[in-house]
Amino acid sequence: MNKIIPNRLKKGDKIMIISPADSLFFLSPEMQSIAQKRFQDLGLDLVFSKNVYEVDEFDSSSIESRVEDLHQAFLDTSIKGIFASYGGYNSNQLLRYIDWEIIKNNPKIFVGYSDITALQNAIFAKTGLVTYSGPLYSNFSQKLYFDYTLDYIEKSLFHAEEYSVVPSESWSDDNWYKNQDARDLIPNNGWLIINEGESEGIVLGGNLCTFNLLQGTEYFPDITNSILFLEDDSEASLGVFERDLQSLIHLPNFNTVKGIVIGRFQKESKVTDNLLIKVIKSKKELDNIPVIANIDFGHTDPKITFPIGGKAKLIVKNTNSSLKLFSQ
Repeated sequence: MNKIIPNRLKKGDKIMIISPADSLFFLSPEMQSIAQKRFQDLGLDLVFSKNVYEVDEFDSSSIESRVEDLHQAFLDTSIKGIFASYGGYNSNQLLRYIDWEIIKNNPKIFVGYSDITALQNAIFAKTGLVTYSGPLYSNFSQKLYFDYTLDYIEKSLFHAEEYSVVPSESWSDDNWYKNQDARDLIPNNGWLIINEGESEGIVLGGNLCTFNLLQGTEYFPDITNSILFLEDDSEASLGVFERDLQSLIHLPNFNTVKGIVIGRFQKESKVTDNLLIKVIKSKKELDNIPVIANIDFGHTDPKITFPIGGKAKLIVKNTNSSLKLFSQ
């Protein structure tokens, strides 16, 4: 299958917000106004899909409504990019009902993370379209400390198809959505070097438990020659992360994986650096590939944006490590 690279965004482009998982109903008007302003500052014009606010007892909406919005977002030629409004638990419900030819024949930027991981990796597996793991529309409603996240949105979606990742100066794992002015910033000690090495590969993954939902289906991408980007949220204890990682290692072509990049864990998970190192070092299948952790992506802030289906060049050394991303 040929890889499809969507066109870069530019000022004046129209962006559609859709809700393939949880509904936008839950984001207050005040927070939406902050998000709206951030998109306007990027020079982007926002529109919202027909069913973006529809909500049911599962905090989501019907499969039919969500698929309709996804199809419409790709079919509308005036729309140049699509952002998911929220994460959630059920975007994998949509996979059997998606017309993949619509997406393949109307390629455009599609951004989200967390539960949206299922859609993004399935899109790459079924169509070859590169999508972007990055902030949701709801993340744009952060009042403070959004500069690093915004910088990587611009690097990945607007500018060159090649960019380097550097650690943020500080990070947070606070309930910013409850009190926008009471933020708890934590100094960033940099990346955690677990296994040294150098590699290049196709970027796949995202939220680990969601990525694993695709295993054994036609929607799971070929991990041959990949660098896996993996993260999980506060529900993922050390034991949950370990067994989900082991599930990937059991795949018959895991021996072709070129490296693993791990996003920063939330404090509630209680996954410390020492415990994470112990898990990685316990798996002999990882001995000969570079593994690095505490990268700025996942359920803490700030977060980079990276191309699912793109490429990464990873150099992991105790003295000097680097991570470079390529959309192509």
